[in-house]
Amino acid sequence: MTDTAEIIDVSPRDGLQNEATLLSTDTKVELITRLAVAGVKKLEATSFVHPDAVPAMADAEQVMASVPRDRGVSYIGLVLNRRGLERAIAAGCDEVNYAVVVTDTFSQRNQGTTSDEGIDVWKDIARGARAAGIRPSLVVSTAFGCPFEGEVPVGRVVEVVEACLEEPPDRLSLADTIGVAVPTDVTERFEAVMPSIPEAVQLGTHFHNTRGTGLANVVAALDMGIRSFDASLGGLGGCPFAPNATGNIVTEDLAYLLGRMGIDTGLDLEALASTAEWIKQDLPDSVVGLYHRAGPFP
Repeated sequence: MTDTAEIIDVSPRDGLQNEATLLSTDTKVELITRLAVAGVKKLEATSFVHPDAVPAMADAEQVMASVPRDRGVSYIGLVLNRRGLERAIAAGCDEVNYAVVVTDTFSQRNQGTTSDEGIDVWKDIARGARAAGIRPSLVVSTAFGCPFEGEVPVGRVVEVVEACLEEPPDRLSLADTIGVAVPTDVTERFEAVMPSIPEAVQLGTHFHNTRGTGLANVVAALDMGIRSFDASLGGLGGCPFAPNATGNIVTEDLAYLLGRMGIDTGLDLEALASTAEWIKQDLPDSVVGLYHRAGPFP
């Protein structure tokens, strides 16, 4: 039996939210369409946040109105409050994603709530999403380290996860928001939270490659049985509220890694590489992936 893994591309949202260059709605839709053609089946298309906070996402409704609906793609919208949820539902999102931040300082700067208040918001969003018939997913952010508070105790990560599971998500990801984790951290944290996770909840990861350890962390997660990974075309990404944040792990590099390990992602590497070259015309300094430069082997 062939092993399989899911790559959720987050470049249209997480990849673009921190870019100084604001892409047009048409360019965003073209990016999403190219990713769908390359075989991406889950895609974080946009976020429903206040445009003053994240100007790059000001056209969320317009993007969702134009995405292709004929390729079986599940479109995810990031929401941070009830208003964002209502907008995502009205825009036709298939899934909503919410981030609970483990540390108070980052949570206050990112979302204007304490960590515990964020857990309460999650529960409200999960209930509202299910009532609307769309899937709620959850990212546990700064699970490996915080840019303001430093090291994050494993016990605190477990505490937050268990509190959030009072309203279980369809998918729960541990996020290395600022790219500080190494493989032993990944093993340690997943070993700590797994006993609490119901069988119906899919576990995933959201790794950034800030310090070059992203793909190594994926391998550690694979060893823990994880088969769902967020990644961003070309390594686009960053967080407006995290100092010195750089991009996510690279979708095409990750697809190459998994494919060479005998794990099927269903993605067309050459289509991904050509799309990375295409978006590089608009974002020449931000596309940092390697596969699109080196090409296939053999």
